[in-house]
Amino acid sequence: MSFITSMLGHLNYGTIFILMLLESTVIPVPSELVVAPAAYHAAAGNLDIWLVILFSTLGADVGATINYLAGWYLGRPIIYKFANSKWGHLCLLNQEKVEKSERYFDEHGMVATITGRLLPGIRHLISIPAGLAKMSYWKFLLYTTIGAASWHTILALLGHYMHSFVPEDQLQEKILEYGEYIKFGLIFLVIVVCFYFLVKWYVKKKKNNKNHSQQV
Repeated sequence: MSFITSMLGHLNYGTIFILMLLESTVIPVPSELVVAPAAYHAAAGNLDIWLVILFSTLGADVGATINYLAGWYLGRPIIYKFANSKWGHLCLLNQEKVEKSERYFDEHGMVATITGRLLPGIRHLISIPAGLAKMSYWKFLLYTTIGAASWHTILALLGHYMHSFVPEDQLQEKILEYGEYIKFGLIFLVIVVCFYFLVKWYVKKKKNNKNHSQQV
């Protein structure tokens, strides 16, 4: 998509917002190649790193809201039909990916809207099952903002750090290289967080069962 390529070559707060909005819907825009380069330019004094994080997160919130509303109002059959259509395939989408995001949401509950924002392949679709499940919008927005802001902060710090030793013509290659290490680290972090909530849920359930048996 030439217009996306054009915006990637002219990063400012407006294009950052639009690109992150698209990335949080179904348009295949890699956030690594938006936020990190923007922060790289911020280190050179062309942008402000905190505004980069702010506008990227706002864009992600708007894009995620679009997916959330689609899940809420359109329902599963229409979502699947689009995923299996020509347009869905052009967006690198298919029913299997949507089902994968649904399984992740079902297994991890509302916290999935935070942790899912950190996972490749799940990040831009996790809002759909939240809408399908009729999750409270304000809770959804809060969790989405936390997850998106955390991911964008990591990318921004990476781009800002790279300015000191990576030439601009090698930036994209290095971002993708470092991004792989970050993804593995985040996947490990998500597993730890999910394990924590699982243990917390188990302890609470066991405590409730014990209280119930005592009352009986």
